[in-house]
Order: sequence, then structure tokens, then C-alpha cells
Amino acid sequence: MPKIVSVSTIKPAYTLHQKNIEQFTKALFQNKIPQLNRLLKVFENGEIKTRHFCVPLDWHKAEHSFEERNHLYIQYAVDYSVKAIEDCLKNPSYLNKPISTEEIDAIIFVSSTGIATPSIDARIMNKLKFSDRTKRLPIWGLGCAGGASGISRAFDYCVAHPKEKVLVVCVELCSLTFQPNDLSKSNLIGASLFADGVACALVCGDEANIQHKENVPHIVNTASKWMPDSEDVMGWDIQNDGFHVIFSKDIPTIISKWLGPFIKEFFREEGIPLNKLDYFIAHPGGKKVLQAYEEALDLQCSHTAISRQVLQQNGNMSSPTVLYVLDQFMQKVEEPGSYGLLVALGPGFSGEAVLLQWR
Repeated sequence: MPKIVSVSTIKPAYTLHQKNIEQFTKALFQNKIPQLNRLLKVFENGEIKTRHFCVPLDWHKAEHSFEERNHLYIQYAVDYSVKAIEDCLKNPSYLNKPISTEEIDAIIFVSSTGIATPSIDARIMNKLKFSDRTKRLPIWGLGCAGGASGISRAFDYCVAHPKEKVLVVCVELCSLTFQPNDLSKSNLIGASLFADGVACALVCGDEANIQHKENVPHIVNTASKWMPDSEDVMGWDIQNDGFHVIFSKDIPTIISKWLGPFIKEFFREEGIPLNKLDYFIAHPGGKKVLQAYEEALDLQCSHTAISRQVLQQNGNMSSPTVLYVLDQFMQKVEEPGSYGLLVALGPGFSGEAVLLQWR
């Protein structure tokens, strides 16, 4: 079965402390939003300590057009992706021998925080030495679910092409989407939560020729779930000045009621009892989202500890975040036969689950 043999993560240039972002947001919205001091408690309640942006905090003091934001998105997305790919293909923690980009058969590029045609993957291929026969699959609009969905689509590809190697590249530059003139509660919550991040994973088929560490997560199977008529749960409202965040306060409640039946059905289909799950590799959408995971699946805080740590140190980086969590588990897990479940939820409203076993 296909396997994840290497992962890399990139932290953008500017590391910001949550308290400083809160003070900046307070100064920006002072006398504009009623009961601002009460609403600003989301910064502390979320338990995030640091986040990473591709632009300095002061950049948000000036007005920026959608055009300017998107030009920056393209520039940074290409630069960070190149670094993430290079790091993934020569990561000594996972690979016994570096891999050339010329050996890569397909690129799945995942993002939702900017737009580009030709897509970012084509621009990356002009920077690195890829084969001109490399297949490209850009995925846009899956938001926080995108990292797990990218791994799932790489699994599908490698089942069909067992000798081939696929890169899953996730780039989100959420800082470029912040709207200083949006006085909605959703925008304020987004300002307290979202950050920039980049990650890359190498997924290989059964017959791929590659030298990697012995015990790696193999993808047993994947499952997708969609909720009808849920467009208002999360996503973007695209206006003249750019992306405005849609963020329902009911997300934790939806997860606690909706996720459990989905995951339990998936495990029944695979013939594996849920209590056989050793590792829960969850996209940490926020503190309340992690609590909702625990409630839905009868998990302990220990199951979500690594996801919580990634959230505290990086914020919610949308699609790459779950790969940051996966990276931590891949560095930690040593027991062959262990089961892990990689899960992320996003706009649609939708969920993606990836069942892993270390072999």
C-alpha cells in the first residue's frame, strides 16, 4: 500500500507573539467594534502562544488592494514551496538517500489563500529541475481539510501507479487575507487564530524505488464526508478587497455531532475496532475544535496533545497544519503495527480521514 516517507515544514519569516497581535488588533478596531475588550478574550482563550506570518505585523497598518495581496501570495507561495520541496526530498530524519526532483512523477498543490493561473505548481517547476512529464493536480478551496485531502488524492494516485512518487505541497498565507475594515466577529476570530504555514509530504507507491527509514506510515485507506447545505459553516466571502472569512460559531457543535458517526462508520468498513487507534493526527482548528474531537470520538486529552502543541506554537495554518502534526508523530512513533488516524475538516462542510499503519 502507498506510504508517506518524508515530510517537511517551513515557518515563514516573522514570528509573532499572540499578546502583541492582540494589542495590534485592539488598536486597529478601537472605537469601531462594540464591546471590543470582551470580544478580544478570544486571543487568550484560544491558548495560542506564537504564530508565523510572511509579512511583518506593521504591514497591516496600511491599506492593500486585492491585487497587491495576491501578487505577494504568488511570490511567497512559490519561494516557500521551493524550500519545502527541497527540505522534504533531502530530509535526513526520514530518507537514507536524497531524492532528485527529476524522480517525482506528480505534484498535488493545495491552497486556498490566493489565486494563480498558471497555478503555483507550474511556477515551482520553473524554479526546480522537474521532468517536463510531471503530472500536476492543483487543489483549491478545501481550506483546513486540504492537507488531509491532498494525502488522500496522493494515495489514490499511488494505488493506480504503484511505482511512482508524489509530492503533496500545502501553502497557506492567511496573514495576507486579513481585512482591517471588516468589523464582523468572524474577522476578529480569524485574526486571533489564523497564521501562515507551508508543508510538503512525499507519498510513494508500493513499488517505488526509494531508500527511507524502516518504520513509516502506510496508508490503509481514506474516507471523505460531505454535509449538504452547509456553505455558511466556513469559507470565504470574496469581495472587491479580497477574502472575507466565514466562520460559524456552531463549528464545535457540528463536529461533536457529525464527526463521530463518520469515523466510526469508516472503522467498521475497515474491520478495525476504534479502540485499536493508537495515534490521533488531527488538524487543530482551534481549542474548541480539539475538545469537540475528544467528545465525538471518546478520546483523552493525551490523544490531542501533539495537535494542541502545534496549535499553540503556530496557530491554525489551514491546510498545512495537519502535516505539521504528522511530522511530529513520524518523528515519535517507533512501534510497527501502530494505527494512526489523520483527520481534517474544512469548507463544504466536509471531512477527510486517512487511516495509517506504521510498517
